[in-house]
Amino acid sequence: MTLAHLIAFNLTLLAAMASPGPAMLLSIRATLSGGRAHGIATGLGLGTMAAGWTALALLGLDAVFALFPWAYLALKIAGALYLMWIAAHMWRDAAKPISAHAAPVPRHRAFLTGLSVNLANPKSVLFAASVLIVIFPAGLSLTEKALIVANHLAVEYIAYSLFAIALSTAPARDGYLRLKPVFDRIAATVLGVLGLRLLLDR
Repeated sequence: MTLAHLIAFNLTLLAAMASPGPAMLLSIRATLSGGRAHGIATGLGLGTMAAGWTALALLGLDAVFALFPWAYLALKIAGALYLMWIAAHMWRDAAKPISAHAAPVPRHRAFLTGLSVNLANPKSVLFAASVLIVIFPAGLSLTEKALIVANHLAVEYIAYSLFAIALSTAPARDGYLRLKPVFDRIAATVLGVLGLRLLLDR
């Protein structure tokens, strides 16, 4: 494994993170509704699970899914239902204003929300496996695998933290508060469609 392999992997990660999806959507909403600390904590949860999927792919979980399709199907159904549950609650609460005096959401809860959203998408391990196969050479040592996972974790943490800092400005938050019902219902629709697609996809 060379530095060029890691650079190619990091560029692929950043491209995947920038594409619209439940993780990016959750990160945006968490920052705009809860502030910088809430957004960073959510991003840390998202990044931890994303790196966890990479670790599992390196350990061969994709091969386990191939041997036991029912395990993948069960995880996929559970993940789809979880995304749809989040979407339903987000839609229901869209019109509720955010009180300036409301107690802040604990950071550990934001972290767990991010963790569970990425846990709800078992396709992540298949994505990770395909990227790893294309970019890295065969026969990686345990040390090299650990370095790949640590690198993935660092990229996710840095990217989501910088994203939360950029979005936590007063103009961004004020704009979100003005358009909260519209933004939340768009977000709920996207998450619901993603969950439904995951549920129906063969």
